[in-house]
Amino acid sequence: MRSLRSGGAPLARPVELACFALIVAHAVYLAASFWQGSWIVGPDGKGIASDFVNVWAAGKLALDGLPAVAYDWPAHKAAEVLAVGHDFDGYFGWHYPPMFLFAAATLALMPYAAAYALWAFVTFPAYVAAMRGIVGDRSGYWLAAAFPAVLSNFIVGQNGFLTAGLIGGTLLFIERRPVLAGIFLGALTYKPHLGLLFPLVLAASGHWRVFFVASAVGAIMAALSWLAFGTVTWIAFFNSISHTSQAFLSDGWANWGKLQTAFGVTRTLGGSEALAWTAQGLLAAVTAIAVCTIWRSRAAFDIKAAALGTGAMLATPYLYTYDLVVLAIPLAFLIRLGRRDGFLSYEPHGIALACLLVLVFPFVTAPVGFAAVLVAAALTARRALRTPA
Repeated sequence: MRSLRSGGAPLARPVELACFALIVAHAVYLAASFWQGSWIVGPDGKGIASDFVNVWAAGKLALDGLPAVAYDWPAHKAAEVLAVGHDFDGYFGWHYPPMFLFAAATLALMPYAAAYALWAFVTFPAYVAAMRGIVGDRSGYWLAAAFPAVLSNFIVGQNGFLTAGLIGGTLLFIERRPVLAGIFLGALTYKPHLGLLFPLVLAASGHWRVFFVASAVGAIMAALSWLAFGTVTWIAFFNSISHTSQAFLSDGWANWGKLQTAFGVTRTLGGSEALAWTAQGLLAAVTAIAVCTIWRSRAAFDIKAAALGTGAMLATPYLYTYDLVVLAIPLAFLIRLGRRDGFLSYEPHGIALACLLVLVFPFVTAPVGFAAVLVAAALTARRALRTPA
């Protein structure tokens, strides 16, 4: 691979080989899993229940004229069972605002297996395109496809690719094409907990055009979903928020080690819920102040983008492994900066460590993904502290 329009140094040969090996490993694992009946469709030809089943089931309920029922957990579980053709343990909850029902209903027009594959392989290019745009040349494709969180998102059929594409697109165009950046950010309202810092940063840095476009896009999406699905659906969504928080953040329906946040770490280590919320609140506050300060400074834009991309993951209490696809975005900005201006000592090792921590997650029951985000935050802070006052 050679640098094209970015003007940066080409990737080192070991990096190229590591990317190639990871891409091959991803492809082989997915192909083998599908062939053996452990991904999308089981050996009996019935669907495999994974995170994607909540999307298809919610979409099917919307198509049947029952969008509000998607937020009724027993009824939604019954729809999930119908989706895959058999009962299964557990439940994949539907927690998204009603505007995401448009995508869910579109996917539910197809059979479950076809919709599963389409969702994964159609959203993947959005993420890859954002990475290509950030890195600036074809090596962005390799870095995107090799990032370890990619495999986790494919396997469970989650929306990490879409989220990473929207955050990456927002940061990529925030200075050059603010209207387009605002559109991407407005679309991110389908997953609002990952956009908590954006309004603060946009206001602090004076990017009002992006702020208002994003607000308008979010409002339009909400209005369209209200017209399509009714007031009762929005009421059901707001009523479900406390239920979701109770189940996943208080009662720990999912293993605490899967929650890649300060909240999850505290609970994993045996801390109380009150202590976990305190730790999460303090981290969110410190992160917000730090990121806003960086955006008001004379730091290079790549540093600012890396800070906001990383901060978005630190600020939320609700972050799972598939969401870590987003971590590729701040790392890409750090790579772009390093290729252009030269890497700081041990910076490539830090980036490699963050990727390694994500890679080993399937083999450990620990919030190593949170550690990876902290590594990216430390690398970004180091860069920011070198900026002249």
